[in-house]
Amino acid sequence: MKITRRHLLISSAAAAAAASFASRAFAAAPPLAKKDTYKVGFAQTESNNPWRLAQTKSMQDEAAKRGWQLVYTDAAGSAAKQVADVNSMIAQQVDLIFLAPREEVPLIPAIMAAKGANIPVILLDRNVDQSLAKPGEDYVTFIGSNFVEEGQRVADYLVAMGSDKKTIIQLEGTVGSSPANDRKKGFDDVIAKHPDYKIVASQSGDFARDKGRQVAETLLQAHPEANVIYAHNDEMAIGAIAALEAAGRKAGRDDCLVFSIDGGKEIVQLVVDGKVEAVVECNPRFGPKAFDTAVAYANGDQIPPVLINPDELYTPENAAKLIGSAY
Repeated sequence: MKITRRHLLISSAAAAAAASFASRAFAAAPPLAKKDTYKVGFAQTESNNPWRLAQTKSMQDEAAKRGWQLVYTDAAGSAAKQVADVNSMIAQQVDLIFLAPREEVPLIPAIMAAKGANIPVILLDRNVDQSLAKPGEDYVTFIGSNFVEEGQRVADYLVAMGSDKKTIIQLEGTVGSSPANDRKKGFDDVIAKHPDYKIVASQSGDFARDKGRQVAETLLQAHPEANVIYAHNDEMAIGAIAALEAAGRKAGRDDCLVFSIDGGKEIVQLVVDGKVEAVVECNPRFGPKAFDTAVAYANGDQIPPVLINPDELYTPENAAKLIGSAY
């Protein structure tokens, strides 16, 4: 991740927030009392794509199933609003906060504020900078996918194809977010071992379909020789397909290979249709594991610092069979 003055200022603010709580910090993450029911917060980062909607529904369904009160907020893609959302949950005296942090650094003050209020936090999907906040100390755990491995799986698949298509455009996710950082690292590290493959452009499309389309259009114009597009999520991949078609090109093995991460039904259908080569799943159905983890924590169980969700790989060989299980 490119370090800007903004990141340095945010890091300083986060460090200051952590220091302000040092005198009352717990040796471990705040405890959760054993109760029949809980009032919990879920601070969602945004709701502008099917993955986030599926994640939110899973959390809401699980809360309803257990009879827990869920205080839900949507940060609408703003880290500043998400910090305010967490502070509002603290003011409402929730028992625990599930947080899907938009970016790695800006949400540190919110985590520290919850800790100072003796409210445990469980991170979902996206992690934070662990030099500023540590699992087991400042928050309970991170539940999500192995983002580095996701990027590696895409690159490994591409290389294993043995195709002559080796000129790559990468559409990155939201700048400063853990999935964007890690999906890029995993992919780049594998590609670096194969000098005949070349990433000619890599730019953020902010995990958004239209932004992905716009960025892909620009990069395809600058690099018409590109014949592989690796998108950090389905939305940008679908936007990239629109950009290819607008340029008179085709997505698929005959022209430009397209790869994605997430695995919604729409993108898996595109694998069936031959427009997308492969998709690494990032399962959004967090509800059962998130709530089970909270109960285990209240029971005094030792919670690992990271809980990894198993993820599928959708390919032309299995997509039609597995599309029914995609979100």
